[in-house]
Amino acid sequence: MAFAPQQAILSLGDGFFDPVKPAHFPQAILRFRNDRAAATVGLDGLRDAEWIAHFGRFDPLPGSLPEPLALRYHGHQFRVYNPEIGDGRGFLFAQMTDDAGRLMDLGTKGSGQTPYSRFGDGRLTLKGGVREILATEMLEALGVETSRSFSLIETGEALHRGDEPSPTRSSVLVRLSHSHIRIGAFQRLAAFENLEGLRKLTAYTLHHYFGEQDGPDAPARLLARVVARTARMAGRFMAAGFVHGVLNSDNINVTGESFDYGPWRFTPSWAPHFIAAYFDQTGLYAYGRQAEAIYWDVMQLAISLRLIAEEAPLIEALEGFAEAFHREQAQAMLWRLGVCPRDDASDRALAQALEQALHQSGTLLHQFYFDAFGGAVPDSYDSVFDPVRRHLARYRARKDRGADRYWQGAPEAMLIDEVEAIWSAIADRDDWAPLYAKIAAVRAMGAALA
Repeated sequence: MAFAPQQAILSLGDGFFDPVKPAHFPQAILRFRNDRAAATVGLDGLRDAEWIAHFGRFDPLPGSLPEPLALRYHGHQFRVYNPEIGDGRGFLFAQMTDDAGRLMDLGTKGSGQTPYSRFGDGRLTLKGGVREILATEMLEALGVETSRSFSLIETGEALHRGDEPSPTRSSVLVRLSHSHIRIGAFQRLAAFENLEGLRKLTAYTLHHYFGEQDGPDAPARLLARVVARTARMAGRFMAAGFVHGVLNSDNINVTGESFDYGPWRFTPSWAPHFIAAYFDQTGLYAYGRQAEAIYWDVMQLAISLRLIAEEAPLIEALEGFAEAFHREQAQAMLWRLGVCPRDDASDRALAQALEQALHQSGTLLHQFYFDAFGGAVPDSYDSVFDPVRRHLARYRARKDRGADRYWQGAPEAMLIDEVEAIWSAIADRDDWAPLYAKIAAVRAMGAALA
């Protein structure tokens, strides 16, 4: 498709963002360009030199935003309200329409300091960029709606960090996302009692991301959409075995698209207490508590919208989260099992039986879903899976297992030891082959599941 630039964010006015300048990096070494994602927005035809100019030097894309914008927001971080945050090491670089007609953003991570950097250097380690590529590629393959790692450029600076050996290499990452509007943006406006700003952002979000018009019931309609989208995200996290690690309200996109990957992990088994972040000492964002965490964040959106809406319709919208989450989790688990849904009651019963069996057995999630794809649990799995077998006997496969070579090999996973091994090859030998091979293998898995 042809590149279709947009400038929708400018309609909000300068009270929602700050124009900023990108950092000047000593080097710009292209390490990853996502031509598959670029094709959806008409940018796959760029030559490498053009790519680096736009996504390493941040020359504006023709017709899109004339300068980068650091978005303003607040948020709860581990349930503590922080009014001193915002885009601290990234900015909104460009907007455009994708091949599905959606408004899309190109945002950055590691592009330099902004008014919200506080004491940070505004940079991203190369390891952080590599990890985000691996997270987004795996999540996309597993059916989770996620930002897509669009570009990674090594920038030639030596960074010092407390959580990895230093000095370490630096990078700048570009993400392709369906919106960068966070719950924290609404919280900031509510903190300032900016009712006009809340109405404006509500109308903008409804129009550009949900195709709906403004009106007296706009806040309640927006909350209902966010409830549905975030419940789906939570359900798909569970089926994927993914632990985001930092589900703060400033990390929740109102479109329900997962993004902003720091200390993420994939849990090996169905382990509710598994955490991704070493600093999550209470397990607030553990694997089994992610739906609770996301719901709590959505409640903060409701509290913010209460300044411009009646309470009753907001409460009604919030009450739909639990039902939506359980439905979405069941649908995502059936999808990964490779069977067609039947009806809500049957699907929920199968999902509950599977959750219980996986939890009791400690089975590796990626291995089980690989072995049972198509709806048959192999005899090698013990009797704890008998209830799952009985439920699956009534389901029809949605795809022929023999139709793809992937099922003749071994399952793909993204456990921490492999992630560290991929990074070690880069750090120790500047060997990028394992990363590129892993991306190709994960995409092949995604094609087999699709």
